[in-house]
Amino acid sequence: MKRRSFIKKVGLTAGGIAAAPWILPSGRLFAATGSRLVDHVVLCMFAGGVRNLEAVHKAEGNLMPGMLPGNEAISPDIASTLSLLPSITGLTLLEQGTLFQEFRFQKGPTGHYHGYNTTITGRYVNSTLNTRGRPEFPTLFELYRKHSAPEKNAMNAWLVTQSSNLYPLLNHSEFPGYGAAYGANQITPNTLFGYNTSQELNDMIDFDPTHEGGIDKVRNFINNNFKLPGVNVSSGIRNSEEDSEVIQQFLSKMYADLQAGLHNNPWGVSMNGDMRNIFYAEEVIKNLKPELLVVDMFGVDTAHRSFTGYCHALYKASWAMNHLWNTIQQTPGMTNNTMMIVVPEIGRNGTGNSLVDENNRNGLDHTSDDAMSRELFCLIAGPPSVVKQNQLITTVAGESIDVIPTIAHALGFYDGAASMLSGQKLMQAFV
Repeated sequence: MKRRSFIKKVGLTAGGIAAAPWILPSGRLFAATGSRLVDHVVLCMFAGGVRNLEAVHKAEGNLMPGMLPGNEAISPDIASTLSLLPSITGLTLLEQGTLFQEFRFQKGPTGHYHGYNTTITGRYVNSTLNTRGRPEFPTLFELYRKHSAPEKNAMNAWLVTQSSNLYPLLNHSEFPGYGAAYGANQITPNTLFGYNTSQELNDMIDFDPTHEGGIDKVRNFINNNFKLPGVNVSSGIRNSEEDSEVIQQFLSKMYADLQAGLHNNPWGVSMNGDMRNIFYAEEVIKNLKPELLVVDMFGVDTAHRSFTGYCHALYKASWAMNHLWNTIQQTPGMTNNTMMIVVPEIGRNGTGNSLVDENNRNGLDHTSDDAMSRELFCLIAGPPSVVKQNQLITTVAGESIDVIPTIAHALGFYDGAASMLSGQKLMQAFV
């Protein structure tokens, strides 16, 4: 079946796109507001609540070998149950960029959705935030698409989320003048390309909607995985027909590779959910080369009940970040033309909770009354002509609301977006 014919039959054009909420918008943009430093930015929302003590301060040894130099031995009890990954070769991310070792989440509840919302909008939120609603202010994607030039369509902006619960809401706000028309394409790979998905779609040749029950399976599966009470996540968002065709070709290729077993062990290592999410983000990069991509991880949230598991997840997430950066450098058009920012959305408490793991280590929560839950790091890697290399900033400098202004500066739309932002550009990172 020809791709264009497939798209028309399935209904991915304007009349029927609501059946596929992972395919999102395009739209009219306004004029340029600045000059660019790079043509691509990747923002990594790192792992789901990381305490600086174990991360950049290496209290349990270097659990971030892909990001930080040094061979500090990992604590024996943690190491005894850790499946070591292949040694990192070449430079770490710090050696290819700047690390703000003492970054801060200054205001608002230290919840995952609150922290993510703050970083993705450049605005702090308070306890009245509706965690079942869209952001109050425009997201990074909306600001980028509305204030960039030449005009940008949704093909250039992607959100790759670890969870289909809540986080798909972050691809756009409902702020007047912004909204769905300026949102991003979004996928949740561990759901969309997971075991249940492959079973749901088994035997559907080329997603032929004439196959008995085929299109209903697709529609029902996607709707069930993106539906939230009282929220229509697909309202008002479109890709052009041409872009829909390209995206569908990409998704079809992903499913074909999945069915062929090519996703079973793509890196040759044992992968957790975070690593698989990064793998699919890499596929978006290699196939679509977006100008703006946001990818998140959530593995370290196991810290609530297992400190040891938290350390394992931190180690794997760091390794994945190095793998992602190497993929970017091997992708034509993105090599030496990409800036990557790695930042946790929140930290974790200085004092453990009452849950004890197999190594008699106490779990870690993240409450707003604990100062460590507001301590973050922010690592910015990029071409040496743009980002200062191997620069470690140890003073308290920068906060969550500064991430979006920094991206806007790099992609040249800061002047147009500035009125919607409350943070500052992290100019110490730039040459």
